[in-house]
Amino acid sequence: MGFLTALAVSTGAIFIAEMGDKTQLVAMSLATRYRARTVLLGITIATVAVHGVSVLIAEVLGLAIPTDWVALIAGLAFIFFGAWTLRGDDLTDKDEERAASRRIRSGVITVAAIFFLAELGDKTMLATITVGANYSGIPLSWAAVWIGSTVGMVLADGLAIAVGAVLGKKLPERAIQIGAAALFFIAGAAMTAQGAYRLLA
Repeated sequence: MGFLTALAVSTGAIFIAEMGDKTQLVAMSLATRYRARTVLLGITIATVAVHGVSVLIAEVLGLAIPTDWVALIAGLAFIFFGAWTLRGDDLTDKDEERAASRRIRSGVITVAAIFFLAELGDKTMLATITVGANYSGIPLSWAAVWIGSTVGMVLADGLAIAVGAVLGKKLPERAIQIGAAALFFIAGAAMTAQGAYRLLA
């Protein structure tokens, strides 16, 4: 019973925490640039990794993550991603055909890297640590929290990916680039400001 409770609570808590979060907005913008399954796979890989770290912290280490530096570095990275998105890819039809298979592979890696950076020190990571700490001591609770938090995250971001994929088919390419870049810039500025504030406080 404890395992199932931890599983249900972690799934629900992370699903709710992710709704409207910056990473959900990023998922939507990425889905306008890459295929939906590419974004979903990248997000799942990053979430499994980050929430695995979260569970480890809650269950074994009990250490605090230096969220000030993480937020600052992640924020600067997001600003770079925004500039990269706004610039776009200048490819000819021949280049496009040659680069298609490479883009799928690099797309998964790019999405996973962006999400990994964004999730470090984010509220969903902290929520996972909190839930894990609350259920610590119950047999296999770490596995329940890990699975549940990953499922909750992927479900919430799956909704954003669906919206992004639909928008990607209906909006002009330049409008998509500007919108996606704006989301990266906003998230990057917020994370950079948050990290700087914590360092200076």
